[in-house]
Amino acid sequence: MKFKDKIRFVRQNMKKNRMRVFMTILATAIGCAFLILLASVGFGLEKSIISDLTEGRLANEINVYHDKDFNQLNDEDVEILKQIEHVKTVTKRNTLHHEMMFKLEEYESYWPQVYATNFPSEIEAGLELSDGRMPQANDEIIVGYHFNEILTEGNGNEIVYYEEDLIGKTIDLQVIYYDKEEMKQSESFPVKIVGITKQPAPKVKEQFALISEPLLKEIEDFTVEAFLNPEQSNDEDVELNLDKEKTYDDVRIYTNHLENVSGVIEKLNELGYGNYSVTNQLGQINTLFLVIKIGLIFVGTIALLIASIGIFNTMTMSVTERTQDIGIMKAIGAHPSTIKQIFLIESSYIGLIGAFIGTLFAYVISIVINFVTPMIIEALSGNEGATTQDIMLTYIPISLVATSVSISLLVAIFSGWRPAKKATTVDVLKAMRRDI
Repeated sequence: MKFKDKIRFVRQNMKKNRMRVFMTILATAIGCAFLILLASVGFGLEKSIISDLTEGRLANEINVYHDKDFNQLNDEDVEILKQIEHVKTVTKRNTLHHEMMFKLEEYESYWPQVYATNFPSEIEAGLELSDGRMPQANDEIIVGYHFNEILTEGNGNEIVYYEEDLIGKTIDLQVIYYDKEEMKQSESFPVKIVGITKQPAPKVKEQFALISEPLLKEIEDFTVEAFLNPEQSNDEDVELNLDKEKTYDDVRIYTNHLENVSGVIEKLNELGYGNYSVTNQLGQINTLFLVIKIGLIFVGTIALLIASIGIFNTMTMSVTERTQDIGIMKAIGAHPSTIKQIFLIESSYIGLIGAFIGTLFAYVISIVINFVTPMIIEALSGNEGATTQDIMLTYIPISLVATSVSISLLVAIFSGWRPAKKATTVDVLKAMRRDI
């Protein structure tokens, strides 16, 4: 008997008991859907956490600091880091900690984030622009993609945001200080906006400004001088303080390839540098969620095992009702393995159809859950402005579908094995007399 004949024979017999077969398939579908949905919670939470962790960060980026005392790194440290194998570049930034503001026409921005950096190293690290170009002069700066959102103009109870193009605009960076009589003063440093960074990930706000290191030195020289008393101007200790060693608030390594991150981290540990990379947490999170997903799949499989009772019952009834057909097949020379295959094909057929329907159910329910969950969280928290749209409670990857279908098929075959084996032991003479 050819395989297609076996399939045709199985389908004909299944049609004779449509209701019983339908209920068995339904039970299998529910079990498979439960398995997929339960495991999809683990996949969904893992995807959401990893998405939040990696958003706005590069996978080949490593933050470096002194391991023990957390002191800032200096130029000597930077040179050591550059010599490490597979290091593509090292960026170094300093934060302006002075009270300051940006002023453009009638628009102002108080306490902005301003970082001084080396632009060539930033370019090598992968800094991209959505508009404009990289700075070529000391008084040229780059601003973040959302910088215009911090430039506001007060108008009664309304706040007006700057909406014009920033490229080419000269903006005043005003450094605020208190003079020797404790009167509030400010010094203006005109800078030209020549570039805007590339649009970041959806939940990341880039409202900073990047200035050159020479401009930072100019600002720091002014602020130190502004705080000095006339008697201190010739003080030797003050002069030494002005010439103290250059350090950096933020130092980051960028490797030439993602697979070299772990090797560079090991070398940093050997050299005694503390470090942080998103890949450190990704490995731990993946291991944790692997255990969780295996546990959820195991629990979900229990539902399929319950459904296997229905498959076993259906196949047992099928063997009993088709005893005469089995006897006829044996009488005309059918091999016992052929008879066993027919019933195993039927149980497999039930398992595959149930898995297909269950998968469709799981996808539909998953879409509904992900759509409704943010609204429920927002309603329960009472915060209408809460950022919940990116929450993914369930996620169904192809690997989960393949695993669930495979488990469903194995359970179906296992459930039909005993009845199929029983079919091969039917006595021909008793079967022909319909003596069960």
